[in-house]
Amino acid sequence: MQINQKIEPNSPNGDNVVSQLWSRFFPYWPLFLFFIIVAVLGARFYLKYKIPVYETTTTILIKDEKKGEDDSRIIESLNLLSTKKIMENEIEVLKSKGFMMQVVKKLHLYAPVFEKGKPVDFSAYASSPVTIEVANPDSLTETTGKVPFSYDFSSRKVTFQNKQYSLNEWINTPYGSLKFIPQNGRATNPLSFSLISPKKVAFDLVKSLDIQAASKLSSVINLTLKDEVPKRAEDILNELITVYDNAALSEKNKLADNTLNFLDERLGIVSHDLDSIEQKLKQYKSSTGAVDLSSQSALFLQNVSANDQKLSEINNQLTILDQVENYVKSKDNASLPSTNGISDPTLPQLLSKLYEGQLTYEKLKRTRGDNNPAVLDQKAEVDRIKPGILQNIEGERENLQASRNNLNSTNSRYSSVLQAVPQKEKDIVEITREHNIKRSNYDFLLQKQEETKLSLLSSLGDSRIIDKAQTGLFPVSPKKKLIYIGAVLLAVLLAIGLVTVNETFKRTILYRKEIESYTSIPVIGEIIYERSKNPLVIGSGKRTFIAEQFRNLRTTLPYIGLNGERKRLQVTSTVSGEGKSFIVVNLGIGLALAGKKVVVIEFDLSDPTLCDKLNVTEINKGLTDYLTGDIKPEEIIQRTQVHENLFVIPAGWLPENPSELIMSEKVPKLLAHLSGIFDYIIIDTAPVGLLSDAYVLSNYCDATLYVVRHKHTRKASIQRLDANNKINELKNMAIVFNGVRSRGFGGNGYGYGYGYGYIHKEKRKGKFFRRTKAS
Repeated sequence: MQINQKIEPNSPNGDNVVSQLWSRFFPYWPLFLFFIIVAVLGARFYLKYKIPVYETTTTILIKDEKKGEDDSRIIESLNLLSTKKIMENEIEVLKSKGFMMQVVKKLHLYAPVFEKGKPVDFSAYASSPVTIEVANPDSLTETTGKVPFSYDFSSRKVTFQNKQYSLNEWINTPYGSLKFIPQNGRATNPLSFSLISPKKVAFDLVKSLDIQAASKLSSVINLTLKDEVPKRAEDILNELITVYDNAALSEKNKLADNTLNFLDERLGIVSHDLDSIEQKLKQYKSSTGAVDLSSQSALFLQNVSANDQKLSEINNQLTILDQVENYVKSKDNASLPSTNGISDPTLPQLLSKLYEGQLTYEKLKRTRGDNNPAVLDQKAEVDRIKPGILQNIEGERENLQASRNNLNSTNSRYSSVLQAVPQKEKDIVEITREHNIKRSNYDFLLQKQEETKLSLLSSLGDSRIIDKAQTGLFPVSPKKKLIYIGAVLLAVLLAIGLVTVNETFKRTILYRKEIESYTSIPVIGEIIYERSKNPLVIGSGKRTFIAEQFRNLRTTLPYIGLNGERKRLQVTSTVSGEGKSFIVVNLGIGLALAGKKVVVIEFDLSDPTLCDKLNVTEINKGLTDYLTGDIKPEEIIQRTQVHENLFVIPAGWLPENPSELIMSEKVPKLLAHLSGIFDYIIIDTAPVGLLSDAYVLSNYCDATLYVVRHKHTRKASIQRLDANNKINELKNMAIVFNGVRSRGFGGNGYGYGYGYGYIHKEKRKGKFFRRTKAS
């Protein structure tokens, strides 16, 4: 009978991954416990000396031209220089390294002060009695380490490099000119400081600064900074907003100054011309005695004055258009000219948009570089605005010139009327007309000057602080729960990795599933490792775990073809020491206990150990005597003292040619004779990895038990088992997994296999059985 199907292991919930992992790693729980304890202690040590990091946040409102609300009409009418911002651009402006450099220098962050601590020093930004200022921070020499100094509270002096210095006194040092500035701090531990390039500090702060819009529909910006010192983070954010507001006001003031300079220049010229005309009129009246004018002259003056005033306004607008055109065409960053007096509202709006676009371009170029995509897009946007402005200027100029021509034509008609006026009146009218023109121009410029000054005085910032910088009550890093959880997980992973690596790189068989993956030969039994020295583990009344495993093996023999007619079973292995004789003896006892008449034959003629395990010491004749002599089979069969149904045929004397001896014709005759007497014949053969005896005897046997020992049999031997069996077949072969030890650090019921067994404990009131998992 051939075995055509693989006997699946008895493993309830075998598909349960959690159960498999538990079975695999729980035996190593002391190792896991050790790693977890070490990890938790390490995490506690880390948290004890790790300086906590706090999160500081401030919120500001930006006047966004898309999302922000306009100022009230009163403020807007006064704040003529107000400009609205695009929030996305302002976020990039706030991240400017130039702004952060100003903050670093203002707060002296390039010279951090430290207070001595255990095991590491910590920042004394808030506790230090002094701060350190460098005369030229951009050219300071960085320190390689921390430079110690001390402060005497009583004398209010600083001891540095073995010398005492007063506060606010410049000191020449190898690192540059320094000055110690007093502040409210009461540090008691030794102090030290270091010097760092302001650029490095600014770059690090910009990286740690997080600026985000509160929502897509609002113009509120949240600024967040994480730092070990809450006060330092609050000061940095507050100072950053101050620098940002000052920069915005500086831009507005620059625009107002440009406008006032233009108006002052024009007022000076017009004022000088007006004084000259008034003086000319006064002298003419004095020299000619002309005082009054006729009604015709008065009417002429009235009409001509109105036209002249309009002409003056047109000329002013044309002058402004020329300046605006030069500004637009200029390639350098010229000052924005004033557009006061331009009647077309479109041009000031376009010009303001161009100016803001250029400012944004300059800011982005400073923060991101010339070739950044955002900078190039902004430059393209500025270039797209300029043609529209030039086109608008040209159209406005044509309209003004047409109006000026009409007014000149009207004045020509009035001049013909003036021919009828007497010469003196005519001269006075012309002088008066010129005076009125200059006067009107002067009043117009003076009005614009006052409006600009009022706008400058009422200039408001483009942002408003909603919440000043505030630090949370609890640190955001390190997070204790996450640190402990991470430490435990790391410990578990390390322990799993250690166990996995240790078992993966073993060259011997550790798991039943390894056998099943390497060969198609079924595993029909598992035998745990027996710590006692007694090789007889099964007997009458024995209900131990290993005894039950042999009883279970006994019940599986029909699956490999053994029955009443087929009763010959040989037991072999790869190499010696795998426990085949141990299996033969105890399987034979198990069958004898079941009432079967069993004989075990010591066919391992190279290294026989069967009789030693059965305590058979009086051996008169053995198998070799039968094979080489003329004695009968009954003479070599001996009854054992283990059980009345168990018999043994000893090996006898050891021959020099055991393999050739086994090929004797007497072997099948002996087995045929024994088959008529016994219910089971179990043959202990030599290992197939060393000798060919088992292959010879397989021809006379009905089935073969192949013993694989845990942590002893090499994986390579099992991997070649199928291939070897195709060449030299062992009939109806099945595997017994022997010597399965408890995994990890001991504990019953957690082996490398998948079998189930019984663990029994006795109490005074009888016995009870407790089923436990064996793998």
